Amino acid sequence: MIICKKGFMIESSHFLPRYVGKCKQLHGHRWELEVFLEGDINPDTGMVVDFSQVKYIVQTRVIDVLDHKVLNDIIENPTAENVVVWIQKVLSQHFDNVIRLRLWETADNYVEL
Repeated sequence: MIICKKGFMIESSHFLPRYVGKCKQLHGHRWELEVFLEGDINPDTGMVVDFSQVKYIVQTRVIDVLDHKVLNDIIENPTAENVVVWIQKVLSQHFDNVIRLRLWETADNYVEL
């Protein structure tokens, strides 16, 4: 099995309505999304996945929906954990070989599913 990773950036804002602290206020992040897919090498193409297909699906189904948006308008309580679960639900409709999603909220904080 081979693991392939494709990365993406999302610029968005959110606030955590159930949080006690400064994150209760509207603020922004430059999220980094890493999508890991696993599979065998297709003998005809020599690839596990077509990165351009992954890019198109993630771009149109995830990035275009979340980028430069207030995440609270899309996800009720947009913690990093809830955002990555939302992304997984969307991508599971298009891929059956996503084995890991890593969503960086800051340079030193990420969640992984």
